[in-house]
Amino acid sequence: MIRVDWRVSCRLVGTVLKWLWVPLAFPLCVALVDGSARLPFVVPMAGTAALGVGLERLTGRSDLRAREAFLMVSLTWLGVAVVGAAPFVIAGQGTLAAPVNALFESMSGITTTGATVVVDFDRHSRAILLWRALLQWLGGLGILVLATAIFSQLSVGGAQLMETESQTGDSSRLTPRISETATLLGKLYLGLTGLQVTVLYGLHLVGLAPEMTLYDAVAHAFTTISTAGFSPRADSIAAFSPTVQWAIIPFMILGATSFVLIYFALRGNVDRLRESDEFRFYVGVLAFFAVVVAAVETADATYGSVEAVARHSLFQVVSIVTTTGYASTDFNLWSSSAKHLLFVCMFIGGMAGSTTCSIKTLRWLIVLKAFRRDLFVAAQPSAVRPVRLSGDVVDEETVRDVYAYTLVSIVIFILATMLVVVDASRVGLDITEFEAMGAAASTFFNVGPAFGIAGPFASYAPFPRSTKLAMTFLMWIGRIEIIPVFVLLTPSYWRA
Repeated sequence: MIRVDWRVSCRLVGTVLKWLWVPLAFPLCVALVDGSARLPFVVPMAGTAALGVGLERLTGRSDLRAREAFLMVSLTWLGVAVVGAAPFVIAGQGTLAAPVNALFESMSGITTTGATVVVDFDRHSRAILLWRALLQWLGGLGILVLATAIFSQLSVGGAQLMETESQTGDSSRLTPRISETATLLGKLYLGLTGLQVTVLYGLHLVGLAPEMTLYDAVAHAFTTISTAGFSPRADSIAAFSPTVQWAIIPFMILGATSFVLIYFALRGNVDRLRESDEFRFYVGVLAFFAVVVAAVETADATYGSVEAVARHSLFQVVSIVTTTGYASTDFNLWSSSAKHLLFVCMFIGGMAGSTTCSIKTLRWLIVLKAFRRDLFVAAQPSAVRPVRLSGDVVDEETVRDVYAYTLVSIVIFILATMLVVVDASRVGLDITEFEAMGAAASTFFNVGPAFGIAGPFASYAPFPRSTKLAMTFLMWIGRIEIIPVFVLLTPSYWRA
């Protein structure tokens, strides 16, 4: 066995960091227009470019094998999070001035989690708040497409990165070359972002969204298509009109839909949507939970109109299932039954091959089909009944992997909950078990808001620094789906 060559991974991470100055230029332009501080962006631009060039100069093999790909994927997300925290620290404003808080916020951004430690939005410049949104846009798909395009000469490595993120082989078969696929996905991602900007600002121009400025339209488009959830407004989407809330729902659904299916649908092949077991399951889950939550809210008489009940129920279910994390209302005030339904939604996620996080509907569908198959075989021992998705047989190794991943995810969530409870007790932070469960699930599954002190209009700032560092780690491993980081922690990975 050949020893892992960390220099190969670091060199490719350097290529990503070298170009990170480009997105940093956008908030710098806003700072120039507004007359706010420019140093928070100029210094990281120079630093990340220099660091990237330095890492690129590392010598070593030129080929990227699977072992180096694990290290490269893990370090890329971690490196971008560290660089992304620099503007917050240098700006030195509010809660983000503390390095731990800045790293938490940056990791929350690049992993499209949406959990925030900001409690004083008015103290932060528009440029800083735009950088938060841009981090999430990059984390959603932009950085994935960028990395794949950079590694276009390394088709294996590029394909491995794509599969790590999307968990589907379809994306690599859209075109013969990974570089072409990256360009195609980039255009689709940009197109959906531009479409949402047009819709949101168009509503403003026709008088249906008076609070939706062009800046708000861009910032929210960045964080909706990426199913991420950062908003420059303290009240999230509740700061805008009901029309805006209705308009954002389909974009959250699109962001959590397989980009492969969206591509084929745009090409006129709508049958791919109809024939997809996962898509039907995904839509069915959204409809089921929206109806049940609406029924609970109607029984609780939380809102005075049917429209408000339907809007807030559908919005919050879609927001949590897709792991976007927006809030159209303070669901902290909902009844215990309604909040527990939203808590269950945190474990679902959108479709594989999208920008969403959590366990994802594909895995749950395989688990359900495999369990039903096992019950059938238990009653008919001589029967041979494979698990099928959209007519295709799922091999047994994949079924075992899905079972294992789902089990490991639940175990990590339980351990994370225990950590939150114990650490909160250590510092005397008053938090219930349900609030701890919500915070652990929300950070590990990259959802964003939780309940209680970490509710939709609250913040993770009250948690002790040790808990926030642990949550930062949870967001990191949750976004890259555990395996790459855990592989690095095994001694056999580093041995020849």
